[in-house]
Order: sequence, then structure tokens, then C-alpha cells
Amino acid sequence: MAEEKKVVIKRLESAKVLGKFMADYYYELDHASKTGEKKVAWCTSVGPAEILRAMGFLVYFPETHSAMLGSSRMATDLIPKANAIGYSPDICSYLTADIGAYLEKVSPLAKVFKGIEGPPKPDVLVFNTNQCRDVQDWFAFYAKEYNVPLVGVHSFVGVQDVSEAHVKSVAKQMEEMIPALEEVSGTKFDIDRLREAVALSRECSDLWKEVLDTAAAVPSPITFFDGTTLMGAAVVGRGTQKANDAYRILLKELQERIARKEGAIDNERFRLYWEGMPVWGRLSAHAKLFAGLDACVLASTYCNSWIFTALDPEDPFTSMARAYTELFIVRADAPKEKYIRDMVDFFKVDGIIYHDAKTCPNNSNCRYGMPQRLEKDTGVPYLTINGDLNDLRLISDEQTKTNVEAFIEQLEERK
Repeated sequence: MAEEKKVVIKRLESAKVLGKFMADYYYELDHASKTGEKKVAWCTSVGPAEILRAMGFLVYFPETHSAMLGSSRMATDLIPKANAIGYSPDICSYLTADIGAYLEKVSPLAKVFKGIEGPPKPDVLVFNTNQCRDVQDWFAFYAKEYNVPLVGVHSFVGVQDVSEAHVKSVAKQMEEMIPALEEVSGTKFDIDRLREAVALSRECSDLWKEVLDTAAAVPSPITFFDGTTLMGAAVVGRGTQKANDAYRILLKELQERIARKEGAIDNERFRLYWEGMPVWGRLSAHAKLFAGLDACVLASTYCNSWIFTALDPEDPFTSMARAYTELFIVRADAPKEKYIRDMVDFFKVDGIIYHDAKTCPNNSNCRYGMPQRLEKDTGVPYLTINGDLNDLRLISDEQTKTNVEAFIEQLEERK
């Protein structure tokens, strides 16, 4: 392996626009929590946020707080606090880090945003188990702590083909939430307001897809590591005009990079796909590691998880149910493998990186032979990195570095 070179991470100017969006979002939530001027609903990241927006709630997504706990490297010290009250170290480290932070009364929000002490207090909690059962247990903890209602959708797992029965079940559960939400909000449900929110969410989804699809250009103007920080508005802001406006600015800058043939990294030689969760506490280190080897990790399943092409404002409940059931994480191995094959072709990928996240089995797709099957089908080699999304005790930086360097040497030999 060649001598290590100094790596400079290129920054997108429009990232500042997305950063301001996130700051405004958290300040609005904090103000509402302190004054009671608006009701606050907590929602899982791929839960029915559009219904909540239509009913006048401000919407907070605890997963974003957990990601911040990971990226700030606070999580590792907080996870044992949740373990001590009965939450296993083997379950989702988003859950355990967040509950640990609550127990210790600390938050990365307080470090980033002046005047904000922590997450806003909820008036209601709304979950969708399409990601995993952990979100239900996570929200149930807070429902008890804050003595507020908990409502949710119990979704499906291992779905081969999304059927009308799947869609009808989820749509009905969403509709059945309405009376409880009306009672909390004091607002009568209005289908036209829901259609408006779904239309804005669909627009956000389409814009986010355009942003991520720019990585098909050679060289790619964006990396997976960029995407993990830029995706915030797609998670917390879908259903709002401000999120869509921010993504138009980002998309314009990426298109300008493509026109100049400017890559996100210098000297892109290898194009890689990331399958699985990010290692939040190592985003910068991993970005530099791959860039230093002339490898651009340019696309991922994870960032694409907030693309909802099924959303249709003309049929909001049914289309939301379909969109939130077609998610990659909900599906069986066969549709997952087809999805990754299509991504490999579209992005002209040389290799796949699988992250086997210890506490996130639902987002670790390398445990039942999928990497081997896909390599046989596509001829594209893979590397599995062992780690976790938040718990840095489960990560060996030296082992990761050695394995990545060896993988790039393997790709070099193939070239």
C-alpha cells in the first residue's frame, strides 16, 4: 500500500443552508416545548409524520438525537446507564444511548445550539415498527416517563411482495390514530391538510432522490458520508416547504460540480457502495480513510431510506401505507438483493462495503449469505466491516483500516 497522504475533505457550500435548516428546526421545537404554543409529537423516522403535520403538531424524531449522540461520541458512555435499568447491551444502541442521555440529563443539542438544554417534551408519541420492534419499546419508555399517549403502527417484516392486504392493514391503523391525535391536538382532522403534507413530502422525496442520484456521475460530486449529514432535512423536514427549498439549493451545487467534472474526492479511482448503518462516531475518520485510498463511497441503502416514490396526495392514507411498507428494511432478502443489484449497476460500483452493526440486526444484511450471493450474481467483490452505529466499544479502528486497505488492494489488482 502506498504511503498515506494528507486528505482534505471537500465541503459543500450548501451544507450551510442545510445546517441552518436544522438549527431553525430545533429552535422552533425548543420554543414550543417551553411555551406550549404548539403541541409536539415525537415520531419514528419513517413513521406517519404527514398525519402529524396535517394536525398542527411540530414533529421531533428521536433517531436524529441518537445519531448526534453517536457522532459527538457521547453515546458510548451513556449506553451503560440504560443497561443498568434493564435494557440489554445487545439491543439498539440508538435506544440505549438516548435513554442513557435522558437519565443523565445531557444532550448534544446543548453543545450545538445555545439555549437548548435537550429534546422537547412530547405531548404524544407515534411509532411505526417498520424499522424494528425497538422503536415501540423506546417510545413506551418515554410515554411512561412523560405520562403522555402512545400510538403506533404495527407493520410487517420480511415482506416478499407488498400486497393490498399489507397496505390496507397499515392504512387502517393510520386512520385509527386520528381520534387520539385529535384529542391531544385539539384540532379536527382535515383531509385537505393531509394531502398538502403528503404532496410536500413527495416533493422532498423526489428532490432527495435527485440529490443522491447525482452520485452516478463520474467522478461523483457527493459521498455517502456527505449524505449522512445532508439527509437531516429529508428525515425531520419532509412535509415542509423549507426542506424542499434547501434541497433545491443543494441539488444546484451538485449539478455545478458535475458540469465542472469536480469529484467529491480527488482522484476517484474506485467507486464503492455502503450497505448498512453509518458508524456515527467515525464518519470523518472513515471519509478520510477511503478518500486517502482514492476510493469514493458514493451511495448507500441507508441514505435512500427516505425516498418515498409511492406517496400520492390524491390517496394519502393508502399511498403512505404503501410507501412505508415498501421500505428496504421491511423486505425479504430477494427484493433486497434485487435493489442492491440495481444500485450497483446504476452507480457503476466497483465494490460493496457491508457494515455489520452489532446492535442493529435489521440494518445488517451480511449475516445470512447475501454478500456471497450478490458477489456471485454481479461479480462485484465485497468487504464486511464489524462495528456498530453508536457503541464505539464494538469497533476496532486498526482492524477496519487494515481490512479496507487490503480490499482496495484487491480492487487494484482487478483493475
